[in-house]
Amino acid sequence: MDTRTTIRPLGGDVYEIDTRMAGYTGVTAGYLILSDRPCLVEPGTAGSAPVVQAALTELGVGAADLATVVVTHIHLDHAGGVGDIAGMYPGAEVVVHEKGARHLAAPERLMRSARMVYGDRLDTLFGELKPTDAARIRAVDDTGVIDLGGGRRLESYHSPGHAKHHVGLMDSATGDLYVGDAAGIYIPETADVRPATPPPDFDLDTALGSLRRFGSLQPQRLLFAHYGPVDEVTDTLDRSAEELRVWVDAVRDARDQDLELDHAVAMVRDRTDERYAITREGADPELAAKYEVLNGAESNVAGIMHALNRHA
Repeated sequence: MDTRTTIRPLGGDVYEIDTRMAGYTGVTAGYLILSDRPCLVEPGTAGSAPVVQAALTELGVGAADLATVVVTHIHLDHAGGVGDIAGMYPGAEVVVHEKGARHLAAPERLMRSARMVYGDRLDTLFGELKPTDAARIRAVDDTGVIDLGGGRRLESYHSPGHAKHHVGLMDSATGDLYVGDAAGIYIPETADVRPATPPPDFDLDTALGSLRRFGSLQPQRLLFAHYGPVDEVTDTLDRSAEELRVWVDAVRDARDQDLELDHAVAMVRDRTDERYAITREGADPELAAKYEVLNGAESNVAGIMHALNRHA
């Protein structure tokens, strides 16, 4: 396969790696912290593993050098490559929230659920999550600490709402906060912030609580898995919260009208598309199509509808 790498140094011995989900560029990012104990955050999909390996090799990290692999949550665009990467780097410990740990050790149930959602597209988009030896997995709960060496730490903070097994990760040396999907999707080409509310775990109040927790950590920078670094921390977290409220209000109105999912999606699109440069008239259709694969309106609406029905 094509393993050309796109690596961007971000300062503080942090390197952004384009993990190229399904061949798309600029959609899924992993991060290498090249500390005394090198740490890979977000390995991406199973299909991304050869790209990530090539990037680590380019950065001087060999098979025996990687100390830790950390995932913010076990959705396949973030953690689908864990089993492959664990095989390539046999000394690396895998860190994940306790509610996701068993799925990395025994991924059959997770893969069955994913195939029900994606069908044949699963193989193209994500590939197969391979099991990781349970002895190599370290589960964290509300908080946890990953030793990066030299007194540097990566501290994990449970941040559910997008997923019950989601954690944010704070670098003690740089003040970088790896936000996974808990703060939504950042689109660097347009500076849009869009929500990520897929079923089955989305919950508005829990998600807003996680954003408040992120703010209380006073990070210097947000590092999005989708996609890249953002310096405007407070404004971006505020925008993330606002977008969640807007989408939930729109879906609630659709639900109150007893609309089927496709009609609800159309109504929500009509209400929200003008909020984002990526979906306004005259926007780049290829860019919009790329992010629709990752963060489709149908998935967001379905997740919010599921949450509203659960609460009802």
